[in-house]
Amino acid sequence: MNDGDARVIRRTVLPLVGTGFAVFVGVCAVLYLLQERLIFLRAPLFDGDRRAVALLPDTEEIAIAADDGTRLHGWLRHTTGDARPRGLILYFGGNAEEVSGQMREAAELTPWSFAAFNYRGYGLSEGRPSEASLVADARVIYDWSTKLDGIDPNRIVVFGRSFGTGVAVQLAADRPVQAAVLVSPFDSLRSIAQSHYPFVPVSLLLKHPFDSLAHAPGVRTPALVLVGADDRLVPPRFSQRLYDAWAGPKQWISIPDADHNDLHVQPGYWPAIHAFLNAHASEG
Repeated sequence: MNDGDARVIRRTVLPLVGTGFAVFVGVCAVLYLLQERLIFLRAPLFDGDRRAVALLPDTEEIAIAADDGTRLHGWLRHTTGDARPRGLILYFGGNAEEVSGQMREAAELTPWSFAAFNYRGYGLSEGRPSEASLVADARVIYDWSTKLDGIDPNRIVVFGRSFGTGVAVQLAADRPVQAAVLVSPFDSLRSIAQSHYPFVPVSLLLKHPFDSLAHAPGVRTPALVLVGADDRLVPPRFSQRLYDAWAGPKQWISIPDADHNDLHVQPGYWPAIHAFLNAHASEG
């Protein structure tokens, strides 16, 4: 390399490298500082949705206190019928989901009772969300549910959708749930984020990894993993990794032509869930 080439490098290439590095560091800093806003898309509860749920049969509005006193708000649909204690499904929603809409779908799960609480900072639930607080709140909700009149504490099922599977899996690892329904689950939020930001050191930046893969080998609860074959937000390969690591009895169902946001309206969705519950969470 002659002196002229060296001068060209100093004047053009090195400044470009420096600018590129500065941009990279800036992007990483923004992602680190704003990750809570990117992960926890706190959805509000609109008055119309609250009024609509109030009109549903056998449904009551619930507020309970988390371990730190934070108010958690949700609903309970109590299946009516004979005097036998019923099983209860605990629902954990997506990262942009306000769960009142699920109460309208709870009738699809009859004869099961159904409870859904909004995460901290979502709907009317107070506080700020984090992985640790959401998992701790899930344990509080589970413990509350086992003391409900008319509920069989041995028949609690966790139902997680997308982001909510990260909470449901950790609850299944911590508490004796009867079964787990996991819709569009991931192995970890870290791997999903890395796939969307391939040039960012996600492992160094992410404060809320939701590492379901780390918990799956210790969970012997029966699990249904239900995925959309055309899911682009959580591609099935991420669900497959969790499925392969799951220690308990498991069932994999992939619904053709279903994407992330329309999976629940596909004809095979509810029949698959009912068949799984009848096989693995029936009265014993």
